[in-house]
Amino acid sequence: MTMLKGIHHVAYRCKDAKETVEFYQDLLGMDFTTAFAEDHVPSTGAYDPYFHVFLDAGSGNVLAFFELPEQKTMGRDENTPAWVQHIAFKVDSLETQLAVKKKVEARGIEVVGPTDHGVFKSIYFFDPNGHRIELAVDTGTAEENAELKRVAPAMLEEWARTKKAPQHAAWVHEKARQANQKESNRK
Repeated sequence: MTMLKGIHHVAYRCKDAKETVEFYQDLLGMDFTTAFAEDHVPSTGAYDPYFHVFLDAGSGNVLAFFELPEQKTMGRDENTPAWVQHIAFKVDSLETQLAVKKKVEARGIEVVGPTDHGVFKSIYFFDPNGHRIELAVDTGTAEENAELKRVAPAMLEEWARTKKAPQHAAWVHEKARQANQKESNRK
């Protein structure tokens, strides 16, 4: 049994704290709750001026950012594809997801999706800092989710041995392919 009570916050770096706060407030409706600013890092004592902002993503989930004006220009891990590292938020409905998509696209930001993953649908876009954002809507049944949980340990063991995609949950991908094909045919 876990002693954890959830995630207090997840922190990322940003290029401009004000621009970042406005982006998350305007496009995703997040509440800007807290800001800290110091010249010395509390945990290390090192001189490194920063501005630290906290945004409420709902249900006690907090996303935070650091602006570090005296550090090298922010970059990303060039050895990891851009689609891998992302921040995924849950939204309540496909209608909400599509409304946000329209709002983001109206700002001139490219949006990928909706992409059907079999048990959830997602859209993807990048924030002003280059962080990939995903908005996901759960679409799977309780039975489907239970089956995915049941096969997860066996899949992990097989992956650890072979480094090849286990097929225990291939039905999810087939379900997604069929849904995506049906959507393609409608267009």
